[in-house]
Amino acid sequence: MPEQAPSKQSFTFTPEQGVPPAVGPFSHVTRWGSMLFVTGQMPTDPATGALVPGGVLAQAEQVRANLAACLAPFGATLDDALMVRVYLTDFGDFDAFNALYRTWFTGPLPSRTCVGTTGLAVGADVEIDLVVGLPESAAGVPA
Repeated sequence: MPEQAPSKQSFTFTPEQGVPPAVGPFSHVTRWGSMLFVTGQMPTDPATGALVPGGVLAQAEQVRANLAACLAPFGATLDDALMVRVYLTDFGDFDAFNALYRTWFTGPLPSRTCVGTTGLAVGADVEIDLVVGLPESAAGVPA
């Protein structure tokens, strides 16, 4: 019997789950088989929805936390990322961001694109989205 093709599953999380509310018509995560596609996360506090102060590094840490919260229900971490896309509004922040970014991974680094842009939603300095390969030990579908 032929193997059944995976189907698309979309997930939207809540601030109580550590993820800021969606500010547009999108899902936080779309799953296709063992792949996760994580919507670009903004540096907003899940509890308040407000942009975190403190510049690109403080904002990048909030984005990292938001990404981790999107991955946790699937049993995945940033180390499972296959591709990372980073958007910076000031490419002068590139070196400082890279120094921080390297600390987010314990294994081999994923592929990455970094794009300079003239603006991001909510006045953010940084936004990051992911493509993730779920490990075999990953959780099933979040409740």
